[in-house]
Parts: sequence; C-alpha cells; structure tokens
Amino acid sequence: MANPLVAIVGRPNVGKSTLFNKIAGRKISITENRPGVTRDRLYADAVWRGKRFTVVDTGGIELKSTDTMWREILRQADAAIDVAQVIIWMVDGKEELTASDKDVAEKMRRCRKPVILCVNKIDNFSQDKLFEYYSLGLGEPFAVSAEHSQGVGDLLDEVVSYFESGEEEDSERLKIAVVGKPNAGKSSLTNRLLGFERTIVTDIAGTTRDAIDTPFEVEGQKYLLIDTAGIRRKKNVTDDVEYYSVLRAFDAVRRADVCLLVVDSTEGLTEQDVKIVGYVHEQGKPSVIVMNKWDLIEKDTRTVNRFEEKLKADLSFMDYYLSVYISAKTGQRAERVLSLARRAFENANRRVPTGTLNDLVLDAVRTNEPASYNGRRLKIYFCSQPSVCPPTFVMFVNDESLMHFSYRRYLENVLRRSFDFSGTPIRIVLRNRSDDGDSVTV
Repeated sequence: MANPLVAIVGRPNVGKSTLFNKIAGRKISITENRPGVTRDRLYADAVWRGKRFTVVDTGGIELKSTDTMWREILRQADAAIDVAQVIIWMVDGKEELTASDKDVAEKMRRCRKPVILCVNKIDNFSQDKLFEYYSLGLGEPFAVSAEHSQGVGDLLDEVVSYFESGEEEDSERLKIAVVGKPNAGKSSLTNRLLGFERTIVTDIAGTTRDAIDTPFEVEGQKYLLIDTAGIRRKKNVTDDVEYYSVLRAFDAVRRADVCLLVVDSTEGLTEQDVKIVGYVHEQGKPSVIVMNKWDLIEKDTRTVNRFEEKLKADLSFMDYYLSVYISAKTGQRAERVLSLARRAFENANRRVPTGTLNDLVLDAVRTNEPASYNGRRLKIYFCSQPSVCPPTFVMFVNDESLMHFSYRRYLENVLRRSFDFSGTPIRIVLRNRSDDGDSVTV
C-alpha cells in the first residue's frame, strides 16, 4: 500500500512550509517571510508513532486572485486536496479571522475529507485564543507554534488517528533528477513522464523553485522523479529564494541515481548547459542528455547528425553520454527517456570480474606500451574494481607519476570498448605498490 497522504494547505505566509519542514525532519521547503515562495506541491516521507505517511506542502491559497501564478498555485493546492487522505488547514493565530479565511473554510467543509484546523504562531497558549476558530465549523482547533515545535506532537497524534493500518510501500526507487537551465522544459518533461500535471508550467523562467520529489511507477518499475529549479549563471542569481533554489538543484544531483540534463534544442548546448553537465560529471552521476523542444526544429535528413556532432565537440570531456531528442509538449519520443535512464543506471552498477579485468589491461599494455620517461616506464601490476556508481578501477603501479594523461585516457577507452559503460563516468585510481595506500584518482 502507498503511504497515506497528508496535505498542508492555507493562505499565503501562515507557516505551512515551516510545519512541513518540522514534520519531515529536515529543511526541504523554502521558508521566507513573504507570500508566494512555495509554488508547487512538495512531498516528504515521515513517520509518527510507528505510522508512516507522506506529507505534502502546497502554495498559499488565494481564492479570489486573478493573477496567473496565483491561479496556478490554487490549481496545484486543489490537486493535493483531491489525492490527500487527511488535510491540515493552517491559519495565522496572530491575525484576526478574515473573510478569505471563512471562504477557505467553506471550501474545506465541501471536500468531504478529514480536515484538521491548525492555528499556527501561538507561542503562549491560551484557550481563549481559540474560541473564535470554533465558528469555522471544522471541529476542535489545534494551537501550534511550528517554528518552536510547540503543539506539533498533538497535531500529529490527530493526523495519524485517521490512518488505516497497512503494509509499508517498498522504498527502493530509481531516483531521477531533472536538471537544466530555466525554461528548458524540465517541468513539462516531469509532467509528461508522470502522466499528469505535477508541477506548474508557464512561459515564465523560474516558475519551479524547490526540488520536488514525486514517486511513481511504470510497468512495474518504481521511480522517484525530482524536478528542480533552473540553474542560471551565478552572476544572474540575485534573489535569495532563487539562490537557495539553485542550491537545492545541486543537492538533487548529489542524491539522485541518474540525472536527466534537459537542453532547449532551439538554443542548442550553451556554456551554462556545459557547466551543469560538468557538475553532474564531477559528481560521478550517470546521465542522459535530453534535447527538448525538438518539434520546433526545422529538420532534414542530417539534422540529428549535426546536433550529435556539436554535442560530441562540446562534451568531449564526457563522450560517454547518452542522448535523446524529444518534445515534452507533444510527447515525441518521451517514452525513451525512462528506458535510457535505466540503461545508464545499470551501466553505472556494472561490475567486471577481476580475472577478466586483468586480462584486458594486460592485453591493452601489450598492444600499446606506455612511453618511458627518463629511462623509466610505467608498469601495471594488478587491477580490481572495488566499487560502482560510478564504476571505479584501482590499478597498482610502480610509480603513478609515470601515468600520462593520454595513456589513462587510452585505458579508459579500452574499458569502454570492452564493456557497456555508456551514460556513466568511470574512475581510475592509481596506487603505488610500494606505498601504504597513497593514491591518486585519474
């Protein structure tokens, strides 16, 4: 069974993201003292009194706003309410009840689901402060100070009381981070892969601000898709919220199993795209280059070949890349993305038997001996593969300083020609046989 879903909803700036972070046990949602910071639904797994559930943070509800962004946020909040088993509706205990609060209360009563009224920012509890909230017709209000963790336990006791007992869902999922520049189509691709609108999509660059985790399943395969904020050049990031959004995008890369690097085909691979790809490469993550908006490209019989030649030139430092040309908007070839992500991950987990590996390296040395320096020649005594993700090969040598860059590149190419490591970087570590274990990664 899937974990029960708990949605946190309310008007802007009442403390929803602060409560979300407290329940999740780590800072996932961006919190700042101004409305509109949280825009998409954010998910996090949590456990209370032995009961597991998934909590969902949502953007602030402004029922009567005609602004495009606020209408999109309301639509995302409505989607969270539709799928949730329990709803926590938060109000600001430091402010008087407004007409907007009463309008939202009416909306909560109509949803026909358990709604728990959470009165936040009550630092000094007094029962008198809660009297006016009974008029909303949502049962007993819970006084909470999310920032100081006061009353959160009582609130969660009420939340889990609505859960039915069930088996835990298998948590083994392939974690896929969707990264790239702003407005490259990351959220559109996320929605296409999920089959529903999970994130807000507009023509405004920077709409997605948090790294958003969404579990889903396709043909028996379990995934966790992480849509991230667009990564702009550092000098262009002036807003504090965007700064932390970009940090979360980099954190998403570090915790992902595979990265989808979304590129706007109409712009081609830019300098910023190369920097993002370079970061993924440095982190040792398997990846797929997703050339999006392919439906907007004028094509002839050599169009793909020309794009591939440009990719090979710009990504010469990681020529192991896998690429796919899609349109997230129309769905053209989008079904290939997940299969390529699985292939890259499987290759990143590939192990080569030690005997086979040593035979391969010995043949490579016989075919092309390393050059000598000052009368000394590199000798490789033994090779093993101690780890995967990325595949890492340790070579015991007489002197690691004799390994020229061109020769280690030659050895990497030999490994790649013999085994399918497409889509994943590999690491070669040298250890001097006479040393105590000093090593250098090449």
